Amino acid sequence: MAESTTKDEISLVEAQAQASTPAPAADAAAADGEEGAGPSKKAAKKAEAKAKKEAEKARRAAERAAQLAATAAAQAEDHAVDNYGQETHDTKLSPDVTLISLKNLGEEHLGKKVELRAWVQNSRMQGAKMAFLELREEGTWAIQGVVAVNAEGTVSKQMVKWIGSVNLESFVVVEATVEKPLEPVKSTRVQNYELHITKLFVVAAAPPVLGMTLATANKAVTNFSDEDTPVEEAVEKLTIEGQQPDTVPAATMMTHLNQIVMHKRSAVQTAIADIRVEVKHAFRDYLRARGFKEFEPPCLIGAASEGGSNVFGLKYFGADAFLAQSPQFYKQIEIAGGRKRVFSVGPVFRAENSNTPRHMTEFTGLDLEAEIVHDYHEVMLILEGCLLNIFKVLEERCAREIELVRSVYPSEPFLVPKEGEEVRLTFAEGQKLLREEGPEEYRNVSDFEDMSTPQEKALGALIRKKYKTDFYILDKFPAEARPFYAKEDPADRKVTNSYDFFMRQQEILSGGQRINDASELSERCRTKGVDPESPGIKEYIDIFRQAGVPPHAGGGIGLDRVVAWYLGLPSVHLAAYYPRTPKRLTP
Repeated sequence: MAESTTKDEISLVEAQAQASTPAPAADAAAADGEEGAGPSKKAAKKAEAKAKKEAEKARRAAERAAQLAATAAAQAEDHAVDNYGQETHDTKLSPDVTLISLKNLGEEHLGKKVELRAWVQNSRMQGAKMAFLELREEGTWAIQGVVAVNAEGTVSKQMVKWIGSVNLESFVVVEATVEKPLEPVKSTRVQNYELHITKLFVVAAAPPVLGMTLATANKAVTNFSDEDTPVEEAVEKLTIEGQQPDTVPAATMMTHLNQIVMHKRSAVQTAIADIRVEVKHAFRDYLRARGFKEFEPPCLIGAASEGGSNVFGLKYFGADAFLAQSPQFYKQIEIAGGRKRVFSVGPVFRAENSNTPRHMTEFTGLDLEAEIVHDYHEVMLILEGCLLNIFKVLEERCAREIELVRSVYPSEPFLVPKEGEEVRLTFAEGQKLLREEGPEEYRNVSDFEDMSTPQEKALGALIRKKYKTDFYILDKFPAEARPFYAKEDPADRKVTNSYDFFMRQQEILSGGQRINDASELSERCRTKGVDPESPGIKEYIDIFRQAGVPPHAGGGIGLDRVVAWYLGLPSVHLAAYYPRTPKRLTP
């Protein structure tokens, strides 16, 4: 086909050349209206200009034909043409090729043909006959690929050039032989093997220009505002002596979320997501080993679950419905229904217009509830043990991921108390510590008023310094600071059998003993200014009228906060898969 096309082009050139032959002088004279006389100077100049123009057109046409001929000849000589290009339904790899995953690559694969499906993370031409690629399969699992012209012709210069120009972050399928590199490849996670590429096909091409590069996605987010402001283009400069300035631009959280694909492909976000998964696994494993049963509370409810205004309302077949603020009432129904220990993992919704790095309108709750045998501290200690176990699991299973996150978001290691030295203070003891050793503005804090966020942070700093821990419990919260369902301490009705857990000076769990008697619950509602006959509250109290319900306690953990504060992240939004805030409902 290429040879036929070339002949057609050459014929076209000859025709154009013949057409461009200057006209005889007589013709020119005739055109000028002077029979028998020689051409005028004007006509001669016009004919000469026309001849030059036609000759130039012919020359260009000849050059094009020559180029086409050269390209056709090169294609005819490219014996590797079937080994690269865009994947089609006709694309075939060798029959003896083995599909691999980089995390399982080992000595048994050396010298064998393998298939790898991955993204092109980086590429570099080495002259005209060799190219190096970084191929990333999943997360941070990447390997070096090498493609070089060979004597057999199965890899050609055209193939090398084409592969070296594939757009970064394109998804490709590769056939290659596993070999040992001359020295370990430090730029990829797989360092002791490399792939000698014999075939490469683009399955899904990336655009020539990415909305956010992988290098930028791996930089620390510069601000967490959801305002519609321009992308921050400022380049952060390294101040460490001996290092070159960092010329990779950073981006705002808004840019990251607007370029969600590259945001999630970044190594740091993959590491955070993997840590998040381990927290959920550890939570479930710890509780199941202690007789807890998982259940699934509804997200749609018919009334504000706690009688408050911070709920999302929606229309439900002509009626009003709400998104649940908490699964707590349903945990209590499970206990009332005969379960002794239950837990759930699921979304929680809070319609709070709080635009801070510690708040989201939707987050994942890790909730549990358990029957009390003798004292509510039984449940508090289960919750404490569960979180301490989570910290231990993260240290054991996620050391690499934690190190990677800290390389982008530097933080001090999370301090955990030694066994037998756990810090459990009453609310009054915490306030006393603030009055005696805290900042001047907290000299007169009350034992019967709830703590503000600045107070919590000041107390956390004191506890870290005094007890060498970032994790602690405050118990016996004042009755005025707790909701209507919190059980009052029979020995001191000014306080409740309730607790909060803290990580890095910030609250990540709230819970306690619940009132399990309908009459007591109704009276407590009135004391707190809640109508016990109001929609949602009446149905809740009726649960305790239907049958005898044993005493019970529980708590709700914010998964996103556990991940964020353990890692010392600047915002809880980084710990969420798709953060929801008052200004963001996408992606």
